[in-house]
Amino acid sequence: MRGIRTLQCALLAAAMAVAAGTSAQAPKPRSYILTTATTGGTYYPVGVAVATLIKVKLQPKLKLDMSAISSAGSGENVKLLRENQAQFAILQGLFGMYAKQGSGALKGDGPQKNIRSITMLWQNVEHFVVTADLAKTGTADDLKGLVGKKFSIGARNSGTEHSNRFLLNNLGIDPEKLDLVFQGYGPSIDALQNGSIVGAGIPGGPPVSVITRAFAQMGNKIRLIEFTREQAAKADGGNDLYNPLVVPAGTYPGQTKDFHTIAQPNFLGVNADVPEEDVYLITKTIYQNLPFLNAIHAATKSMSLKAAIAGLPMPLHPGAAKYYKEAGLAVPDRLMAK
Repeated sequence: MRGIRTLQCALLAAAMAVAAGTSAQAPKPRSYILTTATTGGTYYPVGVAVATLIKVKLQPKLKLDMSAISSAGSGENVKLLRENQAQFAILQGLFGMYAKQGSGALKGDGPQKNIRSITMLWQNVEHFVVTADLAKTGTADDLKGLVGKKFSIGARNSGTEHSNRFLLNNLGIDPEKLDLVFQGYGPSIDALQNGSIVGAGIPGGPPVSVITRAFAQMGNKIRLIEFTREQAAKADGGNDLYNPLVVPAGTYPGQTKDFHTIAQPNFLGVNADVPEEDVYLITKTIYQNLPFLNAIHAATKSMSLKAAIAGLPMPLHPGAAKYYKEAGLAVPDRLMAK
């Protein structure tokens, strides 16, 4: 009898040790915030898609959770990353350039040494939409006709505002000579429809939902401004950031011809303090589940492992670099965090 009790005690002790060991190895819950932009553009739905993917794939077993929030865009997102109010952000390539250099809109803040890259996401395609009466040539030359007229340049301090200012200045148009309106995508299209503005600059990954809505409701009363090769080069200003891009016919209601415009890259950024293993898991999950993202927003269909690090303006987070090396990508020295 004593032997049975001894055996029972030994088994109980072993079970408790195993349980304790299992508990010790259980992953610690981590919850991250991904900041995007206003809800009418591409950043928000793509951000929601990424956060949902992480929540579905990594939260149940690994306790790694992510939630997407709306914001004013890239300008605010840099601030949120700096203050650790968000740990991940979708950013324009332009703001990546500013953040690395401490230039442009971020000149007063200096280089943002806390930001790292994870992956390119999609091309941020410029949609300058104006009333048809202002589209004399249908090209960027028509933007000069906006002087003195109400134009929505984007929410204050958003990536949209700063990219529109960047392009207009490079085209020789002083934004301050326009009657500027500061608002997000949805309100901009509402204002265009009710006649309170004559144009708006709305960058995003085609199809941008508010541009689709605008053409569905206004038809030939509005036009998208196109860029010639020469105008595209002038708009870039020698920064190798913006490149010509063709939006295929049929992307928007009534669009019977290809639309020639320009685009800069968008990328997924992260605070450098996020643990390497978490960023590795997130990067791996994104690239092992691209069809999931593709089904939620067409802009992500341009994503591929081959293009993941092309044109990134900031060094890679070590966790992302680890995954890409495992996947067989050659990571250049310029993208390795020092």
